[in-house]
Amino acid sequence: MDTTQNPDLLADLRSIPSTLMRGGTSRGPFFVASDLPADPGVRDRVLLAAMGSPDKRQIDGLGGAHPLTSKIGIVSRSGSAGVDLDFLFAQLQPESDKVDLTPNCGNMLAAVLPFALERGLIGIRDGVTTARIRTLNTGMQCNVTVQTPGGRLHYSGDARIDGVPGTAAPVKINFLDTAGSVCPAMLPTGKVLDRIRFHTPDGALHEVAATLIDNGMPMVLVRAVDFGISGYESAAELNADQSLRARLEALRLAVGEPMGLGDIRARNYPKMCLVAAPRAGGAITTRCFIPHVCHDAIGVLAAVTVATACVLAGTVADELANAGTGLQSSVSVEHPSGEFTVELELDASDPQKIVSAALLRTARPIMRGDVLIPADLWKETTE
Repeated sequence: MDTTQNPDLLADLRSIPSTLMRGGTSRGPFFVASDLPADPGVRDRVLLAAMGSPDKRQIDGLGGAHPLTSKIGIVSRSGSAGVDLDFLFAQLQPESDKVDLTPNCGNMLAAVLPFALERGLIGIRDGVTTARIRTLNTGMQCNVTVQTPGGRLHYSGDARIDGVPGTAAPVKINFLDTAGSVCPAMLPTGKVLDRIRFHTPDGALHEVAATLIDNGMPMVLVRAVDFGISGYESAAELNADQSLRARLEALRLAVGEPMGLGDIRARNYPKMCLVAAPRAGGAITTRCFIPHVCHDAIGVLAAVTVATACVLAGTVADELANAGTGLQSSVSVEHPSGEFTVELELDASDPQKIVSAALLRTARPIMRGDVLIPADLWKETTE
């Protein structure tokens, strides 16, 4: 046998086809579901090894030593009527041995259709190609459209998103059913504003006004001034503020039960978001934690959720926002590296209900090939 054509026979490593994709302001390897182990436990061990977790630098894998670059996409053809593709999102952390399949990720979602077209999971059209994608984590569905002139994917274009250098072809995402993606409802407590009491690690009792909301991402919105800051600090400044981070985490742990999420100590949600009045022409200024590190920008579904809070009367965001009025709103969410615009449509019969949320992202493949993992992590044969 010519072993030069099969490197797996020369080492105690196993290769798995993968494409490293950037989706919005996130990045990670994408896999076709059938290329991974069917057993969830084995699959998770494979994913941890592929990313190099747990390790602060993720030096032995593809991870980028940050939550935004510790993400994985798993894609397959869908067997459900009216759905083209199924997407399973996996959130890993550099120093954790857990694979979290409970949240959504709108940034990585932007890379699903380009990856599926590259791998031939669905057919490509001339002009534009649209697919209905279901996120298996929560059952959320959306329509995604990419540019395919001449039946060929185009990654270059004039679309610009803050947090990513240069320009690229737009990826349009129209979310169909984001309300209560993980929580029991969009407003899990039934209120637009709650007063939450919590103890900080030093034993002090605090009370703060908060909006607990989930329109694609479970989030806790609080006024930055209520935590003694302006809300315009850099992400680096906020990450260096250990007292602030401890107080935010204490608040986060206190809202798990009220939001219907139970014990959230080991979970990556809800995300914490400090809000302030806009200062760059947008609707609201944000500093989001994911959940323990301040985001250099803002996640897609976090932006949708914050924008939703801006148009709902009585929320902490509504008090500060300049979001306009009417059934259709273009809400510009400011963040540390720019802004993120979300197009919202409200229900004419119920202004507290969001009919749709649309936005633009960009995506592209960075590298195609095989990721190599220790063979003893996945011993079954593929033959």
